[in-house]
Amino acid sequence: MVKLKQALVVEGRYDKNTLSQIVDAPIFVTNGFGIFKDKQAMALLRAVAHRRGLIVFTDADGAGLVIRNYLKSAIPPQDLLHAYIPDVPGKERRKAAPGKEGKLGVEGMSPEILLTALRHAGADFLEGEMRAQPPQPITKQDLFDLGLSGGPESKARRQALQAQLGLPINLSANALLQALNCLYTKDEFRKAMETL
Repeated sequence: MVKLKQALVVEGRYDKNTLSQIVDAPIFVTNGFGIFKDKQAMALLRAVAHRRGLIVFTDADGAGLVIRNYLKSAIPPQDLLHAYIPDVPGKERRKAAPGKEGKLGVEGMSPEILLTALRHAGADFLEGEMRAQPPQPITKQDLFDLGLSGGPESKARRQALQAQLGLPINLSANALLQALNCLYTKDEFRKAMETL
């Protein structure tokens, strides 16, 4: 498994599952064309892109191109990298029939092809721990200790925090944790909690 500095954005959960087996990085899902109407999710992607960089990793078909172009127009180019997979005919194992264009998507690619695509995109691979120590992450225990998970009022507290920080209101505790770790240090997070 390789660590990346940037976060990734993919079309669907199967793409996320495939990449999460080879890449240690936050992976966000557009839910296909759902990103077009979800202003909060788009704001989150912009913030993550600005903070740590974002790699767009969509399928090589027409739908993937439309989503890629939408993200390209909505996020500043200096915050965005593009990973491309080759046109490979076929179908994913889980599907009964190939997609509309008969091409494999991100989920159908081999780990070698995916890593090559990331290298060609200019991804920053963080190999080894000899680089600067990563900041101390915000953990599930922190969310629990601060009443953001595991309690009767946790959901309301999470939603209040998400509103204060401008994050999508419908994030689960796990999705909130991923977003917080992309956007804030542990100290910044604790300061935000003090004003809640």
